[in-house]
Amino acid sequence: MHLGAFSASLSVKDLAASRTFYEALGFNVFAGEADKGYHIMKNGNALIGLFQGMFEGNILTFNPGWDENAQPVESFDDVRAIQADLQAKGIELTATADGVNPGPGRLVLKDPDGNVILVDQHV
Repeated sequence: MHLGAFSASLSVKDLAASRTFYEALGFNVFAGEADKGYHIMKNGNALIGLFQGMFEGNILTFNPGWDENAQPVESFDDVRAIQADLQAKGIELTATADGVNPGPGRLVLKDPDGNVILVDQHV
């Protein structure tokens, strides 16, 4: 199973303060807009999403079909195939992708410690 590009999606209290902090660690804004409440920051292959007021807690995010530059990749496991594989293994999903239509879709699950994992396919 190939989950695609990985990032940590962080729920932040102050977007500007968090941006300044991660810039001090060598991250640069890669995407997103402050007036929309988020920045995607990059340091080499490491990606961190900073989100103010969009969700509670932090989320581990995977993007099937994308590389770490948000560019489409030729071959990838579709989110619906990943979903079917996880369900066949008895893993409970808290949100599921439409099992019929190709293209964008997402699924959500939690690990044994309650950490939220988002598999978010944009292509």
